[in-house]
Amino acid sequence: MRHSETVTFGGSGLDRSAHRRGQSDEISRLLHEPGARFLAVWRGRPLLAGADRDRLGWLSSGHPVLALALAQRPEPVFLGMEAGAAHFALDVSAWEPDGLDPAALTGFFDPSEQRHPSLGLDQCFAELRGVMARLSPRDAELAATAKALLGWHETHRFCARCGAESAMIMAGWQRACAACGGQHFPRTDPVVIMLVTRDNSVLIGRSPGWPEGMYSLLAGFIEPGETMEAAVRREVWEEAGIEVGPVRYLASQPWPFPASLMLGCQGEAISDEIRLDPTEIEDALWITREDMADVMTGSNPKVKPSRKGAIAHFLLSNWMADTLE
Repeated sequence: MRHSETVTFGGSGLDRSAHRRGQSDEISRLLHEPGARFLAVWRGRPLLAGADRDRLGWLSSGHPVLALALAQRPEPVFLGMEAGAAHFALDVSAWEPDGLDPAALTGFFDPSEQRHPSLGLDQCFAELRGVMARLSPRDAELAATAKALLGWHETHRFCARCGAESAMIMAGWQRACAACGGQHFPRTDPVVIMLVTRDNSVLIGRSPGWPEGMYSLLAGFIEPGETMEAAVRREVWEEAGIEVGPVRYLASQPWPFPASLMLGCQGEAISDEIRLDPTEIEDALWITREDMADVMTGSNPKVKPSRKGAIAHFLLSNWMADTLE
């Protein structure tokens, strides 16, 4: 495995067993096996376990949390096989915790935890962003897959061709429309995230609405008909007015917030005067390798580090250590 694949949510070698997805009898058998394990996901938040919230909270098929959800008739999504046992994800968002403030769940990051009365004291639903760096590579990949798939089903219930309600098929990996025959597949949006360097400095920026002091690498969606390299140059020019020359690919990261594939690239700047587009970003600046070391340790008075587990943190850390591949 290349070092670049060790990024959070990177490939852990999960056996996704795609050949089983279309075998309805096989999926039904796996669902009812005693060893089957289920990851409950509440409003995009996976069930976590442990005092440090450092592992997923897998449940067996007869657990009350699952029974309550299944009564609402959501279908489990098949994630794959692990140690001979089938692993599924199930949306349990119909449960309403006492005293819930829905508005609190809509911000950039909500640190609150939700505890179901049928779960143990060390189990709770929590934001994946807050724990992603603490999970094992396998748990991180499973959590990202579950969150992305269930989120896609939530927002794509209706056929994009005719508007009729579609149905989940292929064990959760496809939707089909009985009205017009349309077939729909999980969406993944490609995004470039750029380590733009010039001499000993790197370009960072921040978007409006981010927590105070939070800066990261510039990023943007790849447009139809556009190469990855062209997207890097366009986005950096649009956001910061910086011209970029050579571009190379470094690493990728599935990013289930809600459904992106981050394509980490390095670009060599051929200009250094920043001209902000305020509709794109709030601020941008060049920061030296030495100052970035202070940022990473939390001792820079203005700039806070990007979140550990995000590809921006991964790329910056490896740039500072001169371990980019």
